[in-house]
Amino acid sequence: MATVDQERGVGNGKNRGNSYYQSSSPYYVENDEKHWTSWLVPMFVVANVAFFVVVMYVNNCPKNNLGFEGRCVARFLGRLSFEPLKENPLFGPSADTLEKLGALKWEEIVHGNQGWRLITCIWLHAGVIHLLANMLSLVFIGIRLEQQFGFIRVGLIYLFSGLGGSILSALFIQSGISVGASGALFGLLGAMLSELLTNWTIYTNKAAALITLVIIIAINLAVGILPHVDNFAHIGGFLTGFLLGFVLLLRPQFGWVGRSNLPAGAPVKSKHKAYQYVFWVIAVVLLIAGFSVGLVMLFRGENGNEHCSWCHYLSCVPTSKWHCGN
Repeated sequence: MATVDQERGVGNGKNRGNSYYQSSSPYYVENDEKHWTSWLVPMFVVANVAFFVVVMYVNNCPKNNLGFEGRCVARFLGRLSFEPLKENPLFGPSADTLEKLGALKWEEIVHGNQGWRLITCIWLHAGVIHLLANMLSLVFIGIRLEQQFGFIRVGLIYLFSGLGGSILSALFIQSGISVGASGALFGLLGAMLSELLTNWTIYTNKAAALITLVIIIAINLAVGILPHVDNFAHIGGFLTGFLLGFVLLLRPQFGWVGRSNLPAGAPVKSKHKAYQYVFWVIAVVLLIAGFSVGLVMLFRGENGNEHCSWCHYLSCVPTSKWHCGN
């Protein structure tokens, strides 16, 4: 994961707008626009850490590890000690424990009527390294977004992006398990991109910001072609967040918030541009269609790879150094 700061700029007349990457404020904010205090994202971090502690407590390596893969790591932690590195190199629990506590598993969702796994897997992590990487990304990305757009919109983007990532992952990866908040985090990155696009006219230095953001997203998605990385969850989360950004993160044109201070008879701009409404409608239609089709295909037990013979390369590209299995 990587982070992006989108900074405020101040100008007058025709140059009035917003500039990315300048000083302290991550987004454009008119003087009269509300600035939120971030509390939901820190709560998400606390919840993820708490869930991980519970998972490790249930895992109880000293009692349940039979020693075939070696001894538990950090045995001084007692029942919170980690599985042998041969079994889990990320310093975490066993796959059996993760599966028992809600990891994403296609067979259980389709044939076991356990659709709740589409949500619970977002709150589980494979190990300390996995947890730290995701939580640091969540703090750097999520807090800035929540400060500018509020906890409701950011919370919806986070949760629905995680769900979208889980659905796409389950459609294409039907062996093994998958856990982690990466799909939700990619959703926040996608929302940052669509927020820039839909509010294009109020920013300055937008071309540089767009290029930087696209490069960061591309690098993170490229990492997903490594084995044991669920890039379908990343892609599904990113697409969901990207579309939700057009729906939830619209900003009014510059001057709209302070229109009450204009002299009598002064022309007032419309709140939004026409293209913003077009993006909004298209995004809503695609979101409804995407979730509907995805859920129907999933619970009918269909395999996404049968409809897209090359899509497996989006999650793992075999090389002379590793193979991708199924």
